[in-house]
Amino acid sequence: QVQLVESGGGLVQPGGSLRLSCTASGFTFSSYSMSWSRQAPGKERELGVAITQTDGSTNYADSVKGRFTISRDNAKNTVYLQMNSLQPEDTAVYYCNAISTRSYYRGQGTQVTVSS
Repeated sequence: QVQLVESGGGLVQPGGSLRLSCTASGFTFSSYSMSWSRQAPGKERELGVAITQTDGSTNYADSVKGRFTISRDNAKNTVYLQMNSLQPEDTAVYYCNAISTRSYYRGQGTQVTVSS
């Protein structure tokens, strides 16, 4: 059974930091690109906020470039999202995604709220 379990969300003040984690099971983690997407209240889901390919290369949406860092630990089947300099517009539910040429999986999401 495939599972993606996100953790690390919460309430943080503007300018603060959070680190999200997503631990995967039920598939060959190292063979999948892993990404984070997010959905803010009343807005469409923003895909590809950050993505790490199977070779470890990374890409970021312009909205988070320079502030967020995605990384993966294939030995732990875990992908991380380090979020710095958080702003109120980063408030959203953050989802972990696993992507291959044949399959796509998504976690249940973790809430991130940036507010003073």
